[in-house]
Amino acid sequence: MSSLRFPNRLILVIFGLLVTLLLLVGGVGWWAVSRIDEGSQERQARALLRGLAEIEARVPVEQDSSAVWNDAVLNLVSGNQEWIADNLVDWMSSYFGHNRVYVLDAGDNLVRAAHDGMVQPAEAFERDKSVIQPVTSALRRQIASLAPSGTDSTDAIAGTGILERMVLGDGTVGIVSVRPVIPDDSSELSQMSGSEFIHVSVRLIDQTVSAAISENYSLAGLRFDTNLAADPTRASLPVLSSAGRVLGFFSWDPFRPATQLVLDTAPIIALSAASVVLVVIALLRRLRLTAARLKISQAEAHFLAFHDPLTRVANRALFDERLERAIVNSRRLHSPLALHAIDLDRFKSVNDSLGHPAGDELLRQVAGRVEKLISEVDTVARLGGDEFSIVQVGVGSVEDALRLGQAILSNLERPFDLNGQEVSISGSVGIVYSSDAEQDAVDLVRQADVALYEAKTSGRARYELYAGELDQAVQQRRALENELRHALNANEGLELVYQPIFEARTGAMIGCEALVRWNHPTRGRLPPDAFISLAEERGLINQLGLWVLRRAAEYVRASDLPWVAINVSPVQFRDQDFVASVLKILDEVGLPPRRLELEITEGLLLQNSEHVQQTLRHLRASGIRVALDDFGTGYSSISYLRTYGVDKLKIDKSFVSQLGQDDEIDGIVKSIIELARAMRMKVTAEGVETQAQRVMLESLGCGELQGYLLSRPVTPERLTELSLPRASARKVS
Repeated sequence: MSSLRFPNRLILVIFGLLVTLLLLVGGVGWWAVSRIDEGSQERQARALLRGLAEIEARVPVEQDSSAVWNDAVLNLVSGNQEWIADNLVDWMSSYFGHNRVYVLDAGDNLVRAAHDGMVQPAEAFERDKSVIQPVTSALRRQIASLAPSGTDSTDAIAGTGILERMVLGDGTVGIVSVRPVIPDDSSELSQMSGSEFIHVSVRLIDQTVSAAISENYSLAGLRFDTNLAADPTRASLPVLSSAGRVLGFFSWDPFRPATQLVLDTAPIIALSAASVVLVVIALLRRLRLTAARLKISQAEAHFLAFHDPLTRVANRALFDERLERAIVNSRRLHSPLALHAIDLDRFKSVNDSLGHPAGDELLRQVAGRVEKLISEVDTVARLGGDEFSIVQVGVGSVEDALRLGQAILSNLERPFDLNGQEVSISGSVGIVYSSDAEQDAVDLVRQADVALYEAKTSGRARYELYAGELDQAVQQRRALENELRHALNANEGLELVYQPIFEARTGAMIGCEALVRWNHPTRGRLPPDAFISLAEERGLINQLGLWVLRRAAEYVRASDLPWVAINVSPVQFRDQDFVASVLKILDEVGLPPRRLELEITEGLLLQNSEHVQQTLRHLRASGIRVALDDFGTGYSSISYLRTYGVDKLKIDKSFVSQLGQDDEIDGIVKSIIELARAMRMKVTAEGVETQAQRVMLESLGCGELQGYLLSRPVTPERLTELSLPRASARKVS
């Protein structure tokens, strides 16, 4: 290498490559600048949308501050124009900045109008009537669907309203919010469905809105126009109606951080490029030494490509190659081979107690001991973690394979010295002995894993030789999956039982929980534990969950039961169409959403997922209640309960079973009940089995009870019989 010479042509090539590299870096840099600026502009657009959404969200809240009020209903009915102006129309327009406010009576006739705090004649509303009237009509249809004519609509339509962006009669664009005027206390004042006054507020999307968003989100030069800005340097964002129609455009002067950074650092970049050229020249002088060093390190790199860097034994790539080669030789020479899958017992406890350095040292010593047990033609490999494997070739008989397996166990049982700390472990070994020329590597690895699994489940610190019957458990689980799939598709064998839920104070049945059972054709009646986890693993849980929902909804719709609770798997929440599927079934069956309660687990809340939050919000907004099952056994915090929104807590039966026996448990249950009361949630105690538990729960303020003391899960027919005595008192439409 010392005699190496570099001709002028090579130097020119290197310089040419350098220039090409600089151009390439420049091009990539410009592309990166563009991408960063585009990303910044996208973030500004998202901020703009958030700002507009915040303004939109405030409009109905500000409306309800006056529209949800007993006095508002009374003064509208009496036609008290002075009160209406001071509290409902002119004042709201001037105080909250609603540009236009209209109040309509039950026939959609104008009661009062105000623009920017000033009372307006009826002609002012006539300009906007043509675009607002379809929205008010839609709201009245919504009210009619929630509260039948002739009934008190107050509670049913609380929170109801429609928010739309639209072009108004004079061509301006505004946020239009239409809400019913309702009493704030239905016990003091009732209002029949169809008689509601309608409150209409309009917030124009104008410079005032632009200025507010610009101030909150630092969007320079933000303005709104009905036409797209002609200046190509300005960023723009269309404002759409709910139907997707373009109403106008926000435009602003975008902040381009990358471009600004390039301009600020241009002198430094130029200096750096010159420095790179000088460095390359210096590097050419060192290239001779580098070439020599590369030659030395090549062997090491080749070794590391096929060996585990920690233990220095073969890695998975070399293991796969050696196994394939061993199989080919076995077929050619008719010579059996054996594959050993090795797993260290209690390795995790060594890592946890002594630390990862000790764990690494243990793996190195294990590899060293195992390597001493094999011949030069055999291969020991580390496949990952504490998993090793041995390819044993030229095996004379199955006894040879078993002897190696026993030798591995014996060597692993000898104590290890880990930096002065003596540690004892053991190992489990799965062995497959093969003289079958048709077997491939995938089969051998799978069979060794099956044998290893059997060794570990049989007590560890042992070896197991693969036998075909070890696959039986896998085959049985696959058969059970196919049978469950058939049961769902053919609607055969699955049925529901119902466990009643009782009011603690009166003992009256107030609802029930639906529980699925499977009458298997050969295994008999199976509880949910026997097949729910299988359904979750094999993608059947959505189909099973919706089957349970439909059957329970059909039964409750035809009965006098107030509501039914259904357990929902966290896996079902991954389905983007979960809410739509639930509401579709309720609509097809004809069961009102308020008669359905969905039970979820604490683990679902711990995912802290925006999708889960959104799903729960949509479910509750539709009228469906959400209960948190087995509360207290997980790690839910109050912040999660507040973030996600839950209607009920179900105290786990493990707490109920120890009531009156453990002061700490009594305190926990009391705290759960008080927490629920503070957060305006209902509480159900599960697993009530003794009269003492029932009395104590009632004294602590628990509202609902469920358990064998009151009733076991029963058939639909039996539940109907139990509910008959109270049918007339509890009739629910």
